[in-house]
Amino acid sequence: MNGMSGRPDPGFSRRSLIGVGIGAAFFSAAGAGAANASVAGNGSTPASGSAHASTHASAQRRAVAFLAAATDGYPDQGPVRLAQSYADQAGLFSTAFTYDNALAILALLGVRTADAQRRAVSLGDALLYAQAHDPVHGDGRLRQGYNVGPYTFYDGSRQPDGFVRADGTVNVGSQFGFTGTAVGDMAWAGIALSALARRTRERRFLRGAVRIGEWIERNGRTDEPLGGYKFGVDGGNQKLPFTSTEHNTDLVCLFGSLARLTGDPVWWERRTRAREFVLRMWEADGGFFYTGTNDGVNINTSPIPEDTQTWTHLALDSRTHARSLDWAARELAVLDHAERRNSTVPAGQSYEGVTFSSASLLANEDAPIADSQPKPDRNGVWFEGTAHLALALRERHARGDEARAQRLIDSIERAQDLLGGAQTVGGRALPERAGVVSASSPLDTGFGFGYYPYRHVGATAWYLMAVTRFNPLGIGNG
Repeated sequence: MNGMSGRPDPGFSRRSLIGVGIGAAFFSAAGAGAANASVAGNGSTPASGSAHASTHASAQRRAVAFLAAATDGYPDQGPVRLAQSYADQAGLFSTAFTYDNALAILALLGVRTADAQRRAVSLGDALLYAQAHDPVHGDGRLRQGYNVGPYTFYDGSRQPDGFVRADGTVNVGSQFGFTGTAVGDMAWAGIALSALARRTRERRFLRGAVRIGEWIERNGRTDEPLGGYKFGVDGGNQKLPFTSTEHNTDLVCLFGSLARLTGDPVWWERRTRAREFVLRMWEADGGFFYTGTNDGVNINTSPIPEDTQTWTHLALDSRTHARSLDWAARELAVLDHAERRNSTVPAGQSYEGVTFSSASLLANEDAPIADSQPKPDRNGVWFEGTAHLALALRERHARGDEARAQRLIDSIERAQDLLGGAQTVGGRALPERAGVVSASSPLDTGFGFGYYPYRHVGATAWYLMAVTRFNPLGIGNG
């Protein structure tokens, strides 16, 4: 999430591009297309009792199988691997986003099986490898994304390498411009490495997390009136001027975790700085958090994103601010089905959840999200956000929260069953009914990029954390 108002330059969005010279048209250059149903019918009759538990267990196993397939899509490229973020059909080829891989680590730790933990450790070691073998920088940074397998780009140029190039350096995602470093991405990687350090007691993971925290302190700290930590750097290593509520929420967790793991009180001071910025973004009258600031002085009041409502609750565990979940569940609620304009949901199916931001509900349905992209569906469900809303509701556990969370989880599990069929990673068919698509239909985030019905590591990881009640931001509470 960025801290910009209006419809910003897509070059600076955390989930878009923070590299140099690449536009949002390439975010998913193959186009969205209609989601394919692998099973007929809407599957909307909920199971009950033990049958419901069995349904969740089966869906969870298939989600884990997708994460494995996304990690093993290029078996000839060596043992050091990251997971490809999206199915091939998204048009991002072998891109592995740092954020998605951090989520995969956390989700696998939440599953709590020996095999899942082995995979989490392997992904953590790959992040450490990237940190130690950047082709340009040796300061502990991670890039927004990497290539993990060969492909031929749209202009016919060949990208021949896997994650580790022949010279031992990592393969930074330069063709799409995923070369910058965002504080939010770094924070999530640090959170994942900290979680591995706690689970495995291996010091290498803590050392990597500390390097990330120190990079953020050096490159993000600001003394502007609103305070906090700024956005990061672009691919040319130029600092970006925005300050994000989402990023600073992530830092509440990372810095709190580092304080506990290292015993060094400097991390508590840094956590307090990030937390104070987040609290300055609170709109008490409306019961929600704003997205951030462009200039460190003025708060951006639009669009209002979903994740600043849910992640703040997961990280702060504050009763004073718990109304943000009600705001998200009420103001960003959507129901997608085939009769909706621009929906790609097959006939007979429907999905409930939330969309990305207040701007998503006002998207121009007569124009494509970006060049060469489809027109947006204002009612498209953002499954990643729907999953962390479900988890946050389960964490809050107020009256009615569990029932609402279960409805959202059921919707995500139907999507895993029915959307995104016949998709591949590295040209290999994905396991049947495995992996959650990022959106039920093409949706415009309002921040310069879109989400589409392609199986996605991030959405799948958040689903797993919701169904296992694993709060990745909980270590920052207190």
